[in-house]
Parts: sequence; C-alpha cells; structure tokens
Amino acid sequence: MSALAPRGRIEQTILLIRGHNVMLDSDLAQLYGVTVGRLNEAIKRNEDRFPGDFMFQLTQAEFEHLKSQIAISSSTWGGRRHAPYVFTEQGVAMLSSVLRSKRAIEVNIAIMRTFVRLRERRGWSLMIFCARATRGRRLPSLNARSGRSISPHP
Repeated sequence: MSALAPRGRIEQTILLIRGHNVMLDSDLAQLYGVTVGRLNEAIKRNEDRFPGDFMFQLTQAEFEHLKSQIAISSSTWGGRRHAPYVFTEQGVAMLSSVLRSKRAIEVNIAIMRTFVRLRERRGWSLMIFCARATRGRRLPSLNARSGRSISPHP
C-alpha cells in the first residue's frame, strides 16, 4: 500500500451514497495533495470525461445529512459553501488522467485497490448471506430424499 495513501485512511473516506461507493472531492484532493479548487479546475477543463455516473454533486439535503454525520465545516464559519462533488470508482480512475503527477498515479492505484477489496468483501458477505438463507430451505428436501434427518447449524 502506498505510504501516501494508507489503506485504512482510504477506506474511511469511501461513502455509500445513492447506492454507489463514492469519495468526496475534498477527501480526494487531500489524498492527491492538491486543493479542492485545483481538483475542480482540472475537472472543468475535462468535463466530457466525467459523465453523471462518474461524478455528481450532492443535493442540499444529502449535503446537510453528510454534515451532520461527519466533520464538514459549516458554511457560516468560512467553510464549504456549496454541496460537494462525489466520485464513483470510475470517476476516481478518470481523475488520474487529468491530474498528471507521480503522486496522483500512486494514490490512484491505492484507491483502485481499495475499491476492489471492498467489492470482494461485499461479494463474500453476499455469498455467505445467500448460503445461510437457502440452507434452511434445502434441508427439508435433502431429508426427504435421503430418508435421514439433517438439521442446520445454529
């Protein structure tokens, strides 16, 4: 894992919004070592690379909810005045093509590996859940076919 972007630090910044794993523009800017303004400038120069499924701006309600859940500075005290942009995995991958620096490449690789790990974990969790959910339904038919009584583990 990159010393610039430790795995745990990246995982803590990935949020589930609108059913997508996303990262806030401010978290990405911090990881890439640039300001949010610089990140947004690079995106505006390359808008055609960031369709709505790569990046979207939070609604005001989503922004308010996020502010209540995590430490985002209040707009009344010199903090963020506009709802942040969030980037899906594909949007983060595209950022490496517009932020051309060695650090951006290293951080991007670490982020991509983290997204893959999260997807793998979710897949394993889903497989275990499905196996547990169907195990109870399969046992009666196995009992009938085998003539034995098989019971599920608690």
